[in-house]
Amino acid sequence: MPVSVAVIDSGIGNLTSVHNALRRFAVPVAVTKDPSAIAAASHLILPGVGSFGEGMKELGERGLLPILCEEVLIQKKQILGICLGMQLFATEGFEHGHHRGLGFIAGTVRKIETSASGLRLPHIGWNNVRVSDRHPLSRGLANEPIFYFVHSYCFVPEDRGIIAGACDYGEEIVAMVQRGNICGVQFHPEKSDADGMRIFENFLDFPSC
Repeated sequence: MPVSVAVIDSGIGNLTSVHNALRRFAVPVAVTKDPSAIAAASHLILPGVGSFGEGMKELGERGLLPILCEEVLIQKKQILGICLGMQLFATEGFEHGHHRGLGFIAGTVRKIETSASGLRLPHIGWNNVRVSDRHPLSRGLANEPIFYFVHSYCFVPEDRGIIAGACDYGEEIVAMVQRGNICGVQFHPEKSDADGMRIFENFLDFPSC
């Protein structure tokens, strides 16, 4: 299948900035909530800002849960979650209550612990990320590239072997994950200059199903 991208219009993402960032790559890009368009794309991107519970509610109300589960879990289509989009891959989240996630990656989403450090939330601005060269998502990045973050909650996967990058903000924060066809970044690659574009480039290089 030729490379094409569906940016999921879930009602919770900064779609314009992601779409604009992808325009520099010579691939078709559609911002869509249409299941048929999602099924036709080779690569999916799920951006997200806001709260965990609201994110899952929007996905449900837009009828996106069945097509996402089909394409990601059954068809093994490549997907990249950005910020809240990555967090929604978790089994459950504890932001303003307890909520079920997509369950793509076993783990939880909880508030960043800053009581000992005295740091303020949200974690906003630029931060260096320690990357693992075991994961294709980090290919071509320097040892500690810098990315732009805006979040108060963090993803804690059960399997630490899927962590492709981490940073520090009061505690160690999971910044990048990759498990098979499922990738996620806590930061915003679309706002992270050359290092962010490398993330998109690596993702688009992953083979389509």
